[in-house]
Amino acid sequence: MIIAIDFDGTLVEHKYPEIGKEIPFATATLKMLQKDRHQLILWTVRKGRLLEEAVEWCRQRGVEFYAVNKNYPEEEVAQGGGYCKIDADIFIDDRNIGGLPDWGQIYEMISNEKSWEEILSSSSGNTKKKKGWLW
Repeated sequence: MIIAIDFDGTLVEHKYPEIGKEIPFATATLKMLQKDRHQLILWTVRKGRLLEEAVEWCRQRGVEFYAVNKNYPEEEVAQGGGYCKIDADIFIDDRNIGGLPDWGQIYEMISNEKSWEEILSSSSGNTKKKKGWLW
């Protein structure tokens, strides 16, 4: 499976342009996903030196990406450094509707092919959604 992962707010706390503290279990989960033979793409708005710092931060923690801001390593970056549309099976991003599940739940959803609803119902015993600002 191809999985695109955001950096700021997803792997680390939001401190852009600095690199925030790691969100608990983020890199450990990515390493488990790699061990399970998933292809990981770093998908972030960072460019240039800031992007290099993010890639190096991940590398120092044992996470190597199949590609960074592109579908495959050899893909040409758009003129002017623009972004292409990533073709992934799953996108992990803190800007998701509903926010970012914890990394244990993310791993369970991917490895056991469970939906977010199934994860919530198994952990809380019911399928009622929490009240939020949209309802």
